[in-house]
Amino acid sequence: MINQTLLVSGADFFADDHKINPYYSETKIDRAKAKREHAALIKCFKRAGIKIIKVDPPADCQDGVYTANWALVRNGIAVMSNLPNARKAEEPYAEHILQEQGIKTVRVPDNLLFSGQGDALICGDYLFAGSGYRSDPAAQQFVAETLGLQLVQLHAMPKTNPDGSEFINPETNHADSFFYDLDLALSVIDEHTIAYCPDAFDADSLKKLEAIPDLEKIHVDPKECTEGFACNLVSTGETVVMSAHAPKLKAALETRGLKCLTPEISELKKGGGYIRCISLWLS
Repeated sequence: MINQTLLVSGADFFADDHKINPYYSETKIDRAKAKREHAALIKCFKRAGIKIIKVDPPADCQDGVYTANWALVRNGIAVMSNLPNARKAEEPYAEHILQEQGIKTVRVPDNLLFSGQGDALICGDYLFAGSGYRSDPAAQQFVAETLGLQLVQLHAMPKTNPDGSEFINPETNHADSFFYDLDLALSVIDEHTIAYCPDAFDADSLKKLEAIPDLEKIHVDPKECTEGFACNLVSTGETVVMSAHAPKLKAALETRGLKCLTPEISELKKGGGYIRCISLWLS
């Protein structure tokens, strides 16, 4: 089983002052509603048999609710993230929290970008890693070597300008994508199964995914992926906490004998995060 222990914070400071991804809504964020959604998600995690470690969110950090981006953790070692400027204040707080849990923390070298579990997903001995938006390939290579994983380096399709050129996000000064973090395009169902949206990836990445012989692969509908955030889920290998707006993926999972819990999430989504984003896998 996977995702047995998750670290979560809270939506106390959730806001949209810095629009660092394409999903930020023009509709004003209802923080009280976001806090209710967060509480409902935690209840679903507990129903799935997951142990929850809840900590206070970092003060005045608009995205501090998205703990998945704090690090990638395996076997008591956490490789810490190097986040966009708007999220820098989260970094020392996250390191302190993880050290309090008895976890050894390591930093990526040379100030390389790394988006933690949001952009790096462990499946068995594989590390599925995104690059080009929130993480540098050299950072993902460092993570794979540090944690003893086999790297599968992937690249999602970019957001483009009307003339076809890559859109540069003015807040981050980096290229942007509707799949800026890998967990918006790919999910780990168990140690032998992944689900991903083929439309989210470039041709080279698709070849890499299809060439892996020892994993079952579930294809996710592009509309369910981009509108329903279908891939942004948490699975224990027996129970999946997932989008209420991804009926095709839900049916595919239930056909395989998994139980699905589908909380309604709309407010937390306005920050470009969803179910996977608000939880950091510790064990």
